[in-house]
Amino acid sequence: MRRALEQAGLGALRRMDPEAAHGLALRALRLGLGPVGGPVTSSRLRTSFAGLDLPNPLGVSAGFDKNAVALRGLARGPLGFAEVGAVTPRQQEGNPRPRLFRLPEDRAVINRFGFNNEGMEAVATRLAHRPKGLILGVNLGANKDSQDRAGDFARVLARLGPFADFATVNVSSPNTERLRDLQGREALSALLGRVMEARATLPRPIPVLLKIAPDLTEAELADIAEVATEAGLSGIVATNTTLSREGLRSGHAGEAGGLSGAPLFERSTRVLARLSTLTPLPLIGVGGVSSAEEAFQKIRAGASAVQLYTALAYGGLSLAGEIARGLDRLLERHGFAKVAQAVGTGRADWL
Repeated sequence: MRRALEQAGLGALRRMDPEAAHGLALRALRLGLGPVGGPVTSSRLRTSFAGLDLPNPLGVSAGFDKNAVALRGLARGPLGFAEVGAVTPRQQEGNPRPRLFRLPEDRAVINRFGFNNEGMEAVATRLAHRPKGLILGVNLGANKDSQDRAGDFARVLARLGPFADFATVNVSSPNTERLRDLQGREALSALLGRVMEARATLPRPIPVLLKIAPDLTEAELADIAEVATEAGLSGIVATNTTLSREGLRSGHAGEAGGLSGAPLFERSTRVLARLSTLTPLPLIGVGGVSSAEEAFQKIRAGASAVQLYTALAYGGLSLAGEIARGLDRLLERHGFAKVAQAVGTGRADWL
């Protein structure tokens, strides 16, 4: 019954402006109208990532709940973990609307939000009262007009780190001018140094991850892997949205911004597989996952955990439960007693 109501609600939301619809979906989660019952789990699905014990390897990626307003709804739902943000030191409006576009023929979305969020103080207030049991990460961002973007990342970590289980340095959004320049070797090394200094001041040092773009060259990917490992990071998230528009059919295909959803799956999975050969760090696979089979492919390509976003916009949060249960069946069918046993077993298919 709850699933049927969610599907009816999704139909109504798809007829609305995409950003307004997303806001209503978050409000519904806050009111307890989403899935209940807690994370889907089993002996096969339980796993660990960067020292965190997860009931299942599926999470919601940053961007879904930018301001940490729906934590209780996410905690009641089927996912194994959640990541909020990106959060910047100061509140910022982001880019002008419209800035979110559905591409239904491609099962995709283009966004050019530009790190719109309420700022770290508002988010800190909410995280201080986060529900128990929810494994929660914070995506760190920098203000668009900042003269010290590395310092912004460090400040957000220092402020929000005490309330989080992990943090992700986001230098891969295509919607903040020159942000992706920070993925260069020297700039990234300096930035991560500042962030890890802030981490050392936390009462409980938490894992720090790096989120990368899918549009990197082989040499850039190798540099990032080396710098991340040398900096002492705990993992890498592969990948953010893409600037590619290859093969799109939808009317909004020409809109500026980052593309997510089904067209990103192959590109992001190839980057994930290659990255897994370049670093021993554990990886989170994200990009285009909308089924249990695709989540399984990410894991076999080298991901220890998987994040969802665009698929939830089309299928609702209950879809995450369906994917988790399907993943459990796939692990059993292929003879894996644990998620960890499957990680990287199909890497060669993507290289």
